[in-house]
Amino acid sequence: MSDSTPGAPPRWLAYNELAWTDELLSDPADCEAAVANIVRLLRATARPAPRTLLHLGSGAGGYDRLLKRQFAVTGVDVSPGMLALARAANPDVEYLEADMRTLRLGREFDAVIIPDSVDYMVTRDDLDAALQTAALHLRPGGAVLVVAKPAETFRDNNFAYIGEREGVHLTVLENNRVDPARPGCYEATLVYLVRCEGELSVHTDRHVLGLFPRRAWDEAFDAAGLDMLAVPLEGAYDQYLLGEGCYPQTIFVGGKRG
Repeated sequence: MSDSTPGAPPRWLAYNELAWTDELLSDPADCEAAVANIVRLLRATARPAPRTLLHLGSGAGGYDRLLKRQFAVTGVDVSPGMLALARAANPDVEYLEADMRTLRLGREFDAVIIPDSVDYMVTRDDLDAALQTAALHLRPGGAVLVVAKPAETFRDNNFAYIGEREGVHLTVLENNRVDPARPGCYEATLVYLVRCEGELSVHTDRHVLGLFPRRAWDEAFDAAGLDMLAVPLEGAYDQYLLGEGCYPQTIFVGGKRG
C-alpha cells in the first residue's frame, strides 16, 4: 500500500496500521539466535571491537532489545508504526525516522547492520545508495553486515505465522513469488486474519522487493569501498514454511577499506 505523495516511501500496512501485530508474531528465541550470530560476526570483523552500532531498517526494535546489551545502538526506520513500537520497547535507544538511501548523520559508527530490510531496495540504484549510506557512517576498520537473498538461491515459498494474546488471535499467510514480468524483483503478499472477540477482519498487503544476483552484490560492496565475505544462512524461517520448501539467505559481512 503506497503513500499517495510523489517521492514518498511506500506506507505498508504491515509496518504501520498493522505494526502492532509484530508483538504477537515475534519469537524471542528466533531473535536471540539471530542477534548472537550478528554479534559474533561483527566482533570477528571489526578492529578494535565495536562499541557503537547503526541499525538501518530497525523495525519494531526486537533485535535492539538484545543488541543494546552489547552496543550503543542508533536505530533508523522509514515506517512510523514500527518506530513507535521500537521506542516503547527500547526507550534507551536513539531512533530516527529516515530512509536508509538518503540518511546522513555526519557521524561514524563502529558497525552498521542492515538485516532483511535491505530487500526493500528495489533497484540497483537503491542498493548502491543504501550501501553508500552504510559506508559513509562506518569508521575505518569498522564492520558492516547485511542479510540478503541473492537471486541465484531465491525460491518461491509460502509461510504461515500464528500469534495470540489477550483475546486476539492472529494468523498471517505470506506468499513470496518471483514475477517473470518484472525482472530483478519478487513479491511478498501478506494476508492477515485477525480475530478479536469473535469478530474476523481480513487485511492484505503487497510488497515489491529487490532481488539481485551475487555479481550485483559484489559490485555494490566494491563501489561503496567495502570488503565483503559471504556467509550462508539457512534455517532461519524453516519453522514457518508451508509444504516442501527452503529459505536460504546469505550474510554479507565486511569492513571499510582505507
